[in-house]
Amino acid sequence: MDEFSIIERYFKQANSSRKDVIIGIGDDAAITQVPQGQYLATTTDTLLSGVHFLPDTLPDAIAHKAIAANLSDLAAMGAEPSWISLSVCMPNANDAWLSAFSEKVAQLCDYYSMQLIGGDMVKGPLAVTITAQGFVPPESIITRTGAKPGDWLFLTGTVGDAAAGLAYLQNKIQIAEQSKAQELSQRYFCPTPRVLVGTTLRRLASACIDVSDGLLQDLQHVLDGSSENGHGVGAIVHLDRLPISQALGSSIVELEQALAFACTGGDDYELLFTVSEEHRVSMETAMASYNLPITCIGQITGAASKLDLRLNEQPFSPSSFDKVGYQHF
Repeated sequence: MDEFSIIERYFKQANSSRKDVIIGIGDDAAITQVPQGQYLATTTDTLLSGVHFLPDTLPDAIAHKAIAANLSDLAAMGAEPSWISLSVCMPNANDAWLSAFSEKVAQLCDYYSMQLIGGDMVKGPLAVTITAQGFVPPESIITRTGAKPGDWLFLTGTVGDAAAGLAYLQNKIQIAEQSKAQELSQRYFCPTPRVLVGTTLRRLASACIDVSDGLLQDLQHVLDGSSENGHGVGAIVHLDRLPISQALGSSIVELEQALAFACTGGDDYELLFTVSEEHRVSMETAMASYNLPITCIGQITGAASKLDLRLNEQPFSPSSFDKVGYQHF
């Protein structure tokens, strides 16, 4: 199969259809229409074999993670997904791989009401790049730079599961109970982008970021960005309040190792956000109908870019961890 027959067979025919897509797959470029009164949010992520996923990862899991990573970025800005573009680099045109991969792409597009509008196929080392776009009302954009002193710091879901799952898959840790190992591994392979939470946080959250490179590192981005924006903020984080899943807590013997996964491990794709005292009750009320824990882990302070970690009310040094988050370079 050549590039064009692959696109025709696996990606064009099974593609969903949106009325705002004027021209989709099959031409030199896609033509789309942004609804009146909306801004267009755009994000791009590349996943490389051996870097972002293990070489033997199943193709449907690769598709899931690639799309989830992008939708998580949109969610962090309060955007509703609309379109994705897909570029796949692969060493050969493997029918079974393409079938499973494209089926998962179609499933997720259908689930999130998105349309695949174009992309590219090339030969080379396995890598997947997705560009996702979504709509957000101009007055409802959430950024990572709006935190203010006194705001409360919240986190969705649980953190550290994906990092522990990866460590297990790499034989760096042992997990005796197979069901717990499977749960943590699944969190690594198939994260859940908090799209609905992101759109709900419009006009409620003062700042938001998705936790993809590690909680402490991503929080520092919020503090630095908000400080540069003129607020001069830091944060107090109570490590004993971090939402750690039962699977992680019962699988890891040492508390410090569990905290290291929670604080510095990436790939959780949860949302870390700040809310003023004025909007806290409204946010908690809006979130009450979701089957998802929302945990207050600390508060924003006026100490510019300073991260104050505490464990059982005692100071805790981040130097206790080997790293603060994932770095490519």
